[in-house]
Amino acid sequence: MPHGFAARYDVDRSITNLDAAYYGAMTRSVAARYQANSEWVNRNNALFLRSALPGPTRDERLQPATDAVASLIGARPHEVALCAGGTEALYSLIANYVPLEQGDAAIMADVDYDEMQHAMRWLTGARDARLVTFDLPEPHTTANLVAAYERVLRETPRAKLLLLTHLSNRNGVVLPVREIAAVARARGVDVILDAAQSVGQLDVDVDLLGIDFMGFSLHKWVAAPLGTGAIYIRSDRLDAIEPWLGNAIRDPDDIRARIPTGTVDYAARLTVPDAIAEHRALGDAKLAHLVGLRNRWTGAVSDIPGLAIVHPQEPDRVGAIGAFRLPGQRSWAQAQAAQQRFIERHRMLVVAKRGLASGPLLRVTPALFNTADEIDRLIEAIRAERSMFG
Repeated sequence: MPHGFAARYDVDRSITNLDAAYYGAMTRSVAARYQANSEWVNRNNALFLRSALPGPTRDERLQPATDAVASLIGARPHEVALCAGGTEALYSLIANYVPLEQGDAAIMADVDYDEMQHAMRWLTGARDARLVTFDLPEPHTTANLVAAYERVLRETPRAKLLLLTHLSNRNGVVLPVREIAAVARARGVDVILDAAQSVGQLDVDVDLLGIDFMGFSLHKWVAAPLGTGAIYIRSDRLDAIEPWLGNAIRDPDDIRARIPTGTVDYAARLTVPDAIAEHRALGDAKLAHLVGLRNRWTGAVSDIPGLAIVHPQEPDRVGAIGAFRLPGQRSWAQAQAAQQRFIERHRMLVVAKRGLASGPLLRVTPALFNTADEIDRLIEAIRAERSMFG
């Protein structure tokens, strides 16, 4: 029977799930609140949606969620709007970024998320902008990372926009955002921060980071219901982001005009304050436990000849997400084959990822619901497959 953090969850353990970077899963208590909210929304249906019920309006009932999210990232409530997740928020920020003009440059790196790279490429046709891409040097030390961004900013005189990923979904590198953002700001370059993997895993404060624009998820590390996230725009920069497809349902000075306006899962949004409250109650012990799980498997397999631990080794440059390559593993096809082997032979989900200049890898993302025994089974599986590619 799971105990400690794992006891908070009711999850399928027939396959060891090491993919919390995709969806963190709700705890039992948050899932119960979500179910209750779903029943309440269904019972009150359009009366709730049309604010026809006695008492608070629909938006007033949703305001505690916005307030909780703003507090979580050190923002003001009017600078935050709820949305379906980090991808939706970041698409809005990138595609609707006003200052980018014909001939200006936008910059992205190999650690950035695929969907956001697609959005940056879209700017080249829609805005006739120039896209500058570069690979982050390995090892991912603080000095190497800052120097790489300093160099690309210095060598791109018409740079206007920089996509920056706080914590990469590929290999778990945590970028020194405050230092990089300061360099960008000094050159007149705006940063759009992808914080989909960092909010809820790391402490994120928009003022301390020096960030004006950020998109993030709540269903990953905050463990809110699936399909929850938020967009952040500093209040004095709202005009830099156009309303979503000319959204006139909200006033142009309302940040909610920057996100899609279709009908959403209101029960999920009503549950966000409960998820954030539980996240806060866990405190620093949450990340410490996750990092402990990461250290448990990496420390036990580091002696395997030819096996590469791909994530950074500096403590400040990595959180819970780790990654490895089996000995002889080089191609994308091999990474996919390894993922399938771990599922079929070991009943374990590790995720093949590509996009880094150094090559494809296998990502390991422990969740709070994972146990030490499950991590030990990962260790056994890696040792069993160490000769998979020769």
